[in-house]
Parts: sequence; structure tokens; C-alpha cells
Amino acid sequence: SETHMKLRYGCEIAFVTKQPTPTVCMIDVHPSRAHDVCSPARFHASPHGNPASGLDSFGNIIRRFEAAPGQNQIVLSGIVDDDGFPDARDPGAEVLPVGQTPDEILTYLNASRYCDSDALAAEAWRLFGNQRRDTGLVEKICDFTHGTLSFGYQFARSNRTASQAFSERVGVCRDFAHLAIALCRAVNIPARYVNGYLGDIGVPPDPAPMDFNAWFEVYLGGRWYTFDARHNCRRIGRIEIAKGRDACDVPIFQTFGQHFLSRFKVITEEVPAGASLQELAA
Repeated sequence: SETHMKLRYGCEIAFVTKQPTPTVCMIDVHPSRAHDVCSPARFHASPHGNPASGLDSFGNIIRRFEAAPGQNQIVLSGIVDDDGFPDARDPGAEVLPVGQTPDEILTYLNASRYCDSDALAAEAWRLFGNQRRDTGLVEKICDFTHGTLSFGYQFARSNRTASQAFSERVGVCRDFAHLAIALCRAVNIPARYVNGYLGDIGVPPDPAPMDFNAWFEVYLGGRWYTFDARHNCRRIGRIEIAKGRDACDVPIFQTFGQHFLSRFKVITEEVPAGASLQELAA
């Protein structure tokens, strides 16, 4: 199609450890997009070679290795096909009654580490309890979250919960996702957290350095739909990495022991039309 595009994605993470340190990273494209990956992603962890990958309990790809004392580096690069369409949206999709929600979806109705929906229940029912229970309600929750929180990288804090974001009125993309998810769950709408790559495609370039992005999915009418309370618009070119109850389940990079980050770079960009895969892989 005319909208079809190829997207280059990847990251480079360098860190220092003082002793052998078990490390897990989640940076690969989510298995649900495996059919879109043009050629096997190139992954290298130095000085470790190429550690094996596996799946976590949510079905996300994880890579595990033991970091060596001193400097360590993880590099990933790949290309995916993308249909070039904005996030799918069905205005008529309805929230299923809890009694009709499939068993494997029920966990996404519960409070979790950062999505403390129980703490926001009274406020959520006051704001959203009398609305028609369909896509439009989720869009209203996104509008509310987008209007309530001020975005800024200086506001980043790794232990902020949804209710704290609501009271502090600030956050980064994960906080926008956590608050919207918690408000959805508080009014019995299943919602889950998504980490991924999102380049400035179809929007003005963001001058800030590229980073991983967080958004969320909501279960409506028997399938998951993508929503984004931070950008509050349907975007083109999302590449999902991992999905879980909240950021606690899907850390991009985790060491079981102390580490010091020395480099952190993320790449997501549209590939120029006509470039060959051989050129791209070079």
C-alpha cells in the first residue's frame, strides 16, 4: 500500500558493574509483531557474545546473561515492516461486562504495583461512572490524564504510582500510562501497560533525545486496542516490545546487583524508500 513503510529500531546500552551481575533485558520486538520483522534482529552483548532468549510469564521476549565486572554493552538493531496506519480504533467497541471477560484478561482489572486503581476508585467513579461504556469512555480517560499531568523528563521518578502522579500532577510517559490504566481498571475496564519503540513519524520531530516509550492497551469488544495518554493522539509506527500489568513487569533493562549506566541510546526511524535490506544491515 502507499502507506507501507520500513522502520529501523534498536538501542545501545553501556553499563559498569563491580562484580559478576545477573542481567535481564527486554528490548526485542514483541512476538505479536514477529511476522513484521524483516530479518533476524542483530543482538550483541559484550563481552558475552549472544545470550539465549526466552519468554517471561506474559509472553515477552527476555534475554539473560551475567554481566562481567567492568564495562558491559548491549547493542540491538533490526528492521520491521509497518502498514503505516495509525493505531486501530473502533468507536463502537464496548467494554465487556466483567462476567463476560475471559479468564486470562481478569488480571488486568486488578490493582498492581504502580497502577493502584483501588486508591483512585472513588474519584474514577465520580468522573467516569455515568458514561457510556465504550471506546469513547477510554478516550475521555485519555483526555483527562493528558490534561491533568504535565510532561517533563525532569519529573521522572522510578517509584511513582498512578495515585501519586494524580496528586503531583506531573510525570513522564510511564506515569501517563499508569494513571490512565489505573482509572480504567478502577471503573472495571481491563487495561495493560506496553513498552516500545515510537519514532517521530507523521508528527513534528521531538528535539529531546530518543527514548523508549510507554503507552497502554484496553480490552474492548473482545480484543486489545492501543491508547496513548501522553501524546493523546493515534500515532503511526509503534513497535511493541513488552506488555504487562505495569512498568514493574516489563523493565527494559534490569540488573540483580548494582550498576552504573554510562551510555543509553535508542533508535527508531523510518527507512528511506528504496533502500535495500543489504544496505540497511550494513
